[in-house]
Amino acid sequence: MAFVYILLCSDGSYYVGSTRNLEHRVWQHSTGRGSTHTSTRLPIKLAFAQEYDNIGDAYAREKQIQGWSRKKREALIAGEFNDLPRLSKKHFGD
Repeated sequence: MAFVYILLCSDGSYYVGSTRNLEHRVWQHSTGRGSTHTSTRLPIKLAFAQEYDNIGDAYAREKQIQGWSRKKREALIAGEFNDLPRLSKKHFGD
């Protein structure tokens, strides 16, 4: 089991990561031990998490989401999955 997650930082920025142990990783971020980005933007809040069968799939999704716009990340967090194609940078048909 593995997870991709999105954290909302105190400055309004998002941090995207992947892990095998979500609870421990969020704890690391919330105590300033998770990453340079989150350690200077405390407190953080878990905004989104999605489970995968293996860490490779979670990591691939992490890299995909890292390339997304803020609006597309917010649609994912809100569960507005039908809006994701429209928010793609390379959406054809507009």
